[in-house]
Amino acid sequence: MEWSAPAIVLSARDFGEADRIACVLSAEHGAWRGLVRGGAGRRHGGTWQAGNLLAARWVARLSDQLGGLSGELVHPAAALAMDSALTSALLAAACALADAALPEREPHPRVFAGLFALVSRLALGPPLLAELVRWELALLADLGYGLDLSACAQTGTNQDLRWVSPRTGRAVSDAAAGAWRAHLLPLPAFLREEAAADTAAGDAAQWRDGLRLTGHFLARDVFGAQHRPLPPARTLLYERVDAIARDEQASIAHA
Repeated sequence: MEWSAPAIVLSARDFGEADRIACVLSAEHGAWRGLVRGGAGRRHGGTWQAGNLLAARWVARLSDQLGGLSGELVHPAAALAMDSALTSALLAAACALADAALPEREPHPRVFAGLFALVSRLALGPPLLAELVRWELALLADLGYGLDLSACAQTGTNQDLRWVSPRTGRAVSDAAAGAWRAHLLPLPAFLREEAAADTAAGDAAQWRDGLRLTGHFLARDVFGAQHRPLPPARTLLYERVDAIARDEQASIAHA
């Protein structure tokens, strides 16, 4: 049994003195684990970093075995992300989510395509956070927990959608929110259908609200069902973005 395909490294952990067990994500094969011989050594250690795009190959005698993974580095995303702490945190969070949330050996081509887009566009820097939130929405949908942000759950209108119900995952217009506003999750402008081109990337406060929105449903529906918390890398990213948003708001208040 074997396959070869473009794949993104999601995680790699040491196994013995020189080897690693890695998990990669491909469009056709989904999240797949295998033993990387010599993966912890100096020659190959940089290849098996989370976020890197590889030309991967998996081989095993039987389909249900762990098998062996090998790969040639195509795009060194992990090294490129190191220029920015925020970009590095974004990449780590995305890979950790995919690694922990996706069932093994189950194809999710839309999730792979979205992660591939993130990995290949790291040079965009912080504005890529809006794309990460959109990717997390796609991840939720692929796992059967999609949100409905197309119209207000109360009135049916698709205008002035500002909130999301934390219970149903449906959008709520500002007018319909009423006294429940304090109990709803903010819907950032870059996720609204009427968003203008100049708001498509959002700002730090919107990125924080987007991460809070998707984080709520990931924690409740994907990881809560398994009695596990969000991956630490995802929590760390939210905290980092929240701190940036607070600093920006404080600067505006004192201007």
